[in-house]
Amino acid sequence: MTSRSTEATPIVVVGSPTALGGHFGGMERTPSELRRLGILDALRARPALAETAFRDAGDAPNEPGCASDPDRRAKNRARICAYLPRLAAHVASALQPADGARILLLGGDCTSHAGALAGLRRARPGTRIALAWFDAHGDFNTPDTTPSGNVWGMPFAMICGRGEADLVAACDGPTVREEDAALLGGQVLDETESRMLAGSRVAHFGPGMLDGDAGLAALDGWARAVATRADGVYVAFDLDAIDASEGLSLAMPEPAGMSLATAVSALAVLARATSATPLGMLGFGATAAMLRPDLDPAVTVRAIAALAEAALG
Repeated sequence: MTSRSTEATPIVVVGSPTALGGHFGGMERTPSELRRLGILDALRARPALAETAFRDAGDAPNEPGCASDPDRRAKNRARICAYLPRLAAHVASALQPADGARILLLGGDCTSHAGALAGLRRARPGTRIALAWFDAHGDFNTPDTTPSGNVWGMPFAMICGRGEADLVAACDGPTVREEDAALLGGQVLDETESRMLAGSRVAHFGPGMLDGDAGLAALDGWARAVATRADGVYVAFDLDAIDASEGLSLAMPEPAGMSLATAVSALAVLARATSATPLGMLGFGATAAMLRPDLDPAVTVRAIAALAEAALG
């Protein structure tokens, strides 16, 4: 396993053009829209990323990126099981040559993170990856517990090896051990999902807890403990973890979430602790944006750039 260079490692940008996990058409266009709106320039303008080389690997192939499906257990199940391996292969290919590059994923719905993690593991066989999952929702359902059938409510569970065999296999799950995973910002949880999380080894830091020194100290303690056994960390960031009052253009904005400033602080804590691992921060993914005409898209672009800087800068 190759250790990190002391110089800034490159960042590979990968798009995941999918809204197959739910019912909000338009999310599949988010990666291309973010590029059109200047996300790469916004990233390069961040001070801590100014010296970083960016490589845009384009989008994983996915046609159609959105489809309706009335299935109450797992919408677009076959399409998702076909797409996630393509996304994993796209990520693994984008990380070649093996120069220690990190990944910046732009989605699309949250199933994208499951494919991205599979790609990271394919590119770095044997790597033990810790996972920080930022989300207002738990995404820890299975086809047996979901109230909606939306697979975008299942990827965290799939990554941990929970759920039905075809969905778990589609993302090479389990790719993360539950004791190496944390949910940050979760506050809109289904009852059965909440019970499953409470009975698991996944750590949980609510948005109110993170909005203070004690909560950030607890997060630091978790991250430092994980850093003693993991090789690196991936951050999955569903943008609805940010409070709706911040004005981000999202598929499912939620009140009572964390502020952007709190999220940046939490990511800085994780990045510092991650520096003790052999490979550091392996990647950051931003998902669940849906650029709406009633909101200024520049707010979302700037927020993604600030979050990526905190994680990868």
